[in-house]
Amino acid sequence: MTQILKYVLYDLLRDKFALAYTLFLWLLTFALFQLDADAGKVVLSLMNVVLLVVPLVSIVFPVIHYFNSYEFMELMLVQPVHRGIVFFGQYLGVATSLVTAFLVGVGIPVMLFGAGMAGVSLLVSGSLLTLAFVSLAFLAAVYTPDKARAIGMALLFWIYFTLVYDGALLWVVYTFSDYPLEKITLVLIALNPIDLARIILLLQLDVSALMGYTGAFYQQFFGSALGLSVSAGVLVIWILIPLYFALRFFLMKDV
Repeated sequence: MTQILKYVLYDLLRDKFALAYTLFLWLLTFALFQLDADAGKVVLSLMNVVLLVVPLVSIVFPVIHYFNSYEFMELMLVQPVHRGIVFFGQYLGVATSLVTAFLVGVGIPVMLFGAGMAGVSLLVSGSLLTLAFVSLAFLAAVYTPDKARAIGMALLFWIYFTLVYDGALLWVVYTFSDYPLEKITLVLIALNPIDLARIILLLQLDVSALMGYTGAFYQQFFGSALGLSVSAGVLVIWILIPLYFALRFFLMKDV
């Protein structure tokens, strides 16, 4: 698997997409810190960018790379190499390049300008989101043999988690506002990795009042070390479950 991983990383470096992605994040983060000396406000601005751009890149680019490297995978699969090794070599190569690009592009300016624990939470949440959406991307790519349909499915995932789910959640909260929804809303937010990362970052920035009447409840739960550990654990589950089903489809697929 090491040789496959090295080839995938080398192929991604030749593509130069990871370098362009890193440069974009670095310039954006550095510019925001130059515009405002308050690190908390900068992290809050970065949060809005990270929760939109990072999932989009992390779910579309892996699908494109998967189909572009299809011939290489076919060559590997006719060799005495287990399918799981080929799959994880591809996944780890793409995931490593995107997480590294995010940590370098956002992490270096955040650490240089001293954003504190809020900056660390941004980096951890962004990295976990990257891995989660790469897993969803591989699920979409492996599930359908057509590149255009796979990209369409990946975009539907992104639209659902960034726009549709939030709208549905707001409708539920508004419609049943006369009932105690704190615990139910907590469970519903755990079903969306983007919302979960947003809640964690808002609490680290001590702006839970922006979350409405449920802010006190989230502060009580997520503000504790146990709550943050559970939140990170849920994001890890969002990485593992799509990856598990993508691996199962890949093992059964006639490539």
